[in-house]
Amino acid sequence: MSTLESFNVKNHRNLTMLVDFYELTMINGYLNNNVQDTIAYFDMFFRKIPDGGGYCIMSGVEQAIEFLSSLKFTKDDIDYLRAKNMFDDKFLKYLEDFKFCCDVWAIPEGTPVFPGEPLVTVKGPIMQAQFIETMMLLTINHQTLIATKAARICEAAKGRPVMEFGSRRAQGYDGAIYGARAAIIGGCSSTACTIAEEMFNVPAIGTMAHSWVQLFDSEYEAFKAWAETYPDNTVLLIDTYNVLKSGVPNAIKVFENVLKPMGRRPKAVRIDSGDITYLTKEVRKMLDDAGYEDVKITISNSLDESIITSVLESGAPIDSFGVGERLITAKSEPVFGGVYKLVAVEKNGEIIPKIKISENIEKITNPSFKKIYRIFDKHTDKAIADLICTNDEIIDENETLEIFDPTFTWKRKKIKNYYVKELMVKVFEKGEKVYNSPSVMEIREYAKQEQKKLWPEVLRLQNPHHYYVDLSTKLWKLKENLLYRYSSEYGD
Repeated sequence: MSTLESFNVKNHRNLTMLVDFYELTMINGYLNNNVQDTIAYFDMFFRKIPDGGGYCIMSGVEQAIEFLSSLKFTKDDIDYLRAKNMFDDKFLKYLEDFKFCCDVWAIPEGTPVFPGEPLVTVKGPIMQAQFIETMMLLTINHQTLIATKAARICEAAKGRPVMEFGSRRAQGYDGAIYGARAAIIGGCSSTACTIAEEMFNVPAIGTMAHSWVQLFDSEYEAFKAWAETYPDNTVLLIDTYNVLKSGVPNAIKVFENVLKPMGRRPKAVRIDSGDITYLTKEVRKMLDDAGYEDVKITISNSLDESIITSVLESGAPIDSFGVGERLITAKSEPVFGGVYKLVAVEKNGEIIPKIKISENIEKITNPSFKKIYRIFDKHTDKAIADLICTNDEIIDENETLEIFDPTFTWKRKKIKNYYVKELMVKVFEKGEKVYNSPSVMEIREYAKQEQKKLWPEVLRLQNPHHYYVDLSTKLWKLKENLLYRYSSEYGD
């Protein structure tokens, strides 16, 4: 077996090596060209909100921190790269002695975020800042996508609990685990993913599958056995055979014969198939007529925000939802298009802005080292707009603030009686972690409160109001000057 072939039989992984190969070839090239110590600034941002929504929910920062805190190259990693016969010994020696030393800023998890604004900013030697691109994108893109989808589904549920049921449909192990984490941040009340509770201390729930009902000689015997086993948490799956002709009658019979003599009350029934609106209306009537007005009805089976909105608008008396594959995979739009772009370098202590130009306006980057202010109305506590500024700008809340559309600059607004909040926080200082992540349930509550600060028009699922993300005058002029300069140098 060749050296390269031997690496294919490993059964362990070092996430430091989860990189696009060009990151390795570039940093080897930086070293060869003696620019490895150049201080670079990279921004991670996205251009488009999935599903035509009005906002996204930032997620994945804790896992990004864990990744950056454990960067190292093993002997096996270096042997593998040496076997490629394309990397210099100087580069491989650099990897042996690798120590992360960048500064990193991020928007805290649970914060509503919008296109164009930096979610993460990395400052450090170009070799390191470049190297972490793939994992930063992978981590933030995935969890922000799922948290955003969860927020949409929870918005559709109008306060009813939404349980994440998607583990078996997720895109791999990590998709299930970290998707469950992100779903909780986005607003889900619980998850069916047991390991997520163990890892993140979030509520894991679950009752029975159809196989439980099928195993017993009759549906009644299956329900009876369940109620005797879990008298304080009796939730029965009533659609294995026939919801109205057998499922509900057998459930009521067990409630009467088993739970009532024990002095216990059933919790809920669950329907996993069929005409949801019709069935739930009929089930509700049957339960109420039998004296079980307090028994909840929960629904599962390929749900998403559109189906939930439709059945609720049709009057379906549903108390909670179990949402699986369309949440955990963000099926309607399963890619979050975050990108990671160079925005500045340092020379002799001076920040030199960099810009990426494109014929597509949305792909032109915002240059330089930046900060983001969220502007709030003092009277309503609602967010008015976000303002991206150069990092040295300070907003005086006592002064009238004028903001303008960076493309249609004649669209302007003067703001008084406002306050501002910087969105980004520092998470690494020269490679040392300086930020402690809140618990997932704390992030969930924070996200809930921050969403309340958005106008309902931004939160709505269909045709949401466009939330303004503007550039400060200083940053706008800097960008325009760079565009003019490069169009003069490289244009026709």
